Amino acid sequence: MTTLRQITPIKLNFIAAASIAWSVLLLPPATAVFVIFSKFSLFHPIQSTSGGSSCAIFSQILLCGVVLIIGFLDFECYTVIPTVACSKIALLGQLLHPRQLANSLVHCIMGMIVAWCCAVIIGFRYESLGYPCAQTDSPPQICLNEYQLILLLAGAFVGFSHSVLGVMHNMNYVSFPTVQQYKYLRFKGSLPLVIKCSAIQALYSVRNYIVVYFFLGYIPRVWICKTLSLQMNRYTCSAHTLDSFSGLLDLSLLYHLWLSATFFLFMQYMTLTLFRIFVTEVYSFPVQSSFTEEAFQCLPRVLTDSQTMILKFLALQDLALLSQHSPVRRCEVFSLSQPGGHPHNWNAISKECLSLLTDLTQRLVAYHDTVATNGRAKSLSSGSEKRTSSESSEGFTSPKPTFPLKTPASVFARSFAGGPLTPPTAPFTPDLDSPFASPTLRRLTAPVEQGSPWYGSVQSPHVMRRAPKLWTLHLEQISFCTFTSDRRTCEMLLSAFLSHFKTQKTLDFPIQVKTFLAKRVLIMYLFSKLPEASSQALFADSQAHIWALEGLSYLVQASFSEDQFGVVQTTLPSILSCMLGLQEAVDRHFKLPHASSKPARLSSSMSDSTYKTLRFALRATLKTAIYRITTTFGEHLKAVQMSAEHRKRLQQFLEYKE
Repeated sequence: MTTLRQITPIKLNFIAAASIAWSVLLLPPATAVFVIFSKFSLFHPIQSTSGGSSCAIFSQILLCGVVLIIGFLDFECYTVIPTVACSKIALLGQLLHPRQLANSLVHCIMGMIVAWCCAVIIGFRYESLGYPCAQTDSPPQICLNEYQLILLLAGAFVGFSHSVLGVMHNMNYVSFPTVQQYKYLRFKGSLPLVIKCSAIQALYSVRNYIVVYFFLGYIPRVWICKTLSLQMNRYTCSAHTLDSFSGLLDLSLLYHLWLSATFFLFMQYMTLTLFRIFVTEVYSFPVQSSFTEEAFQCLPRVLTDSQTMILKFLALQDLALLSQHSPVRRCEVFSLSQPGGHPHNWNAISKECLSLLTDLTQRLVAYHDTVATNGRAKSLSSGSEKRTSSESSEGFTSPKPTFPLKTPASVFARSFAGGPLTPPTAPFTPDLDSPFASPTLRRLTAPVEQGSPWYGSVQSPHVMRRAPKLWTLHLEQISFCTFTSDRRTCEMLLSAFLSHFKTQKTLDFPIQVKTFLAKRVLIMYLFSKLPEASSQALFADSQAHIWALEGLSYLVQASFSEDQFGVVQTTLPSILSCMLGLQEAVDRHFKLPHASSKPARLSSSMSDSTYKTLRFALRATLKTAIYRITTTFGEHLKAVQMSAEHRKRLQQFLEYKE
């Protein structure tokens, strides 16, 4: 019997092959447009676009091969769950991954192939890499054609830049459209954006390439000449080397560089757009089948047994659509099996949806607990008796410790402008429980014993506790900042060092401290979390949860009048409890800093940034789903068994106060 794992690659391979075939079919018109723009002359428009050669035909075959490779890479690297780098070091790790390095190398090779094809199509001074040297003695020698060299290197540079930007902007991420359209209409609407993004990115890539070639262009030129035994024409090229201002200010050269880069990026984006359109097309799964051999194709089986994420996303999308627009298929979901009379279809669908929602709730709760345990206790103000909740670097509250940790004012007595006893404006409270906290720091922050002569207030103005000199503190006192999660402590300690040496204007700043501060700045830059990155990573797969919420809520709403056997009523308490628990977890998460701030939308980019706003879509969908159920059942929900906390929250929805 055919299994699910056997049929999934066949369907996905067919989708990839169909998108690549359309890309190959659209390549000749795109090449014709490139020929027109590359050879167009204002005074001789007809003569400039005429002609052809065997090299041009061979270049067209090579371009078809490049499109096939691009389509294969899109199929191998695509994902429906984006990879969100939470820090600069994580992003650097993605860029230096062996698979990504191989991908960048392939893109460089493809860029050089496309650039060579463009050079052959343009002709004139770009046609060959070598030509007979002028004014040379016998035997004749071959000189390097730097115009073709700079075009080939530009193709490699554009390919490498595109590969790097693909990782940084998640170009391999495939999102599903909210509004369903035919493939032709989607491609027609995307074509202007593809052309615009190709031209803009090519412009920036050529700008960066010109700067790099100006400083480092002599390296590949000398290497090519030594490898291929080519000569530099000293009579014609010495005054016009392209790594000079006069050589790079050639407008015709800049235009052809930009046009070739635009053509290469257009091939990339056209193939990617067609693949996205084909792979996200709506697929209708049968709810149930009369034949046992076809049971693996049914919607409940695909939802529960699918190991391929794209297939599971297609099944959830079909579930959301059938729950809204297909009464006949909804009846199949509510039907009972024969013989036995068991609601297998509903049980499988509801179990999988509830499992997805429960998993997201547990992730949010675990993230909240992790952040809360990293909290810090704020110092109590001298004239206030109110309890202040300790906040972590992410903004969560944590329980107040049994005793307050106060930083001695004398530690920073000389670090701030003003009087010798002026306390700092924002005292730090280090995490003494951290395994990286040094014994010296524990001694500094330890409370004063009652028997100590410094216990209580000192009445004499001439008696002052001696503060330790900051420049004589051992590096152990600040080395814990490199690894500790108490970021505010590190910032206060480092600012105290800098403030002291600014006010004292001393020159005995140890070289060890300078080195440490430089390393600390670099480490904080690499390891500090990016804004919103944690929230984006938590909700990266929330499109599946959105469809699960829509499918469940619409099915529960339809069951009020269509469920003849009452199969939904048995799981209604679990559904409501799961949704209300997720609502509470989402509300707590949105109280964090950066969680409620929407990122800027990139209008002129092919990168799909919809994953950055999935948390807002999930919150709106969740609230709408609960309201959909409460408005349908109304006061009948009071008979549903649930916890007191969930019942109180449900009452808010029944009274339209949420």
